[in-house]
Amino acid sequence: MNTLVRENRSSNGDRPTPEQFVAPAATVLENNDGYTLEVEMPGVNKESLEMWVENNELTILGRRSMPVIEGTRLHQESRPENFRRSFELDPSIDAGKISAKIEQGVVTLTLPKAERVKPRKIAVA
Repeated sequence: MNTLVRENRSSNGDRPTPEQFVAPAATVLENNDGYTLEVEMPGVNKESLEMWVENNELTILGRRSMPVIEGTRLHQESRPENFRRSFELDPSIDAGKISAKIEQGVVTLTLPKAERVKPRKIAVA
């Protein structure tokens, strides 16, 4: 299993509690205008999704919780996994114009190329 661990000091007073993250599957597509990044995070919704860019690195974090079910549990294969994945951004990406959406557990980010690196036509006089 591919996991990352970081410290989370939120619930045990002074003693850190390790929080585990699973690295979700991702697909990167390129076109003339930039890149599309699709990250699979089943069970994650907009409210439990965080994304940020720091030091030319894009980090995506999604927390998934299991629904509370009344009664005796006989069998369970789903786990309340948290997802985390980081990507180093190519210098050609305009980080200030990155946009994202989530639909049916798939986070889709649009990473546009900066205007300075896009091909441009030169007019002949």
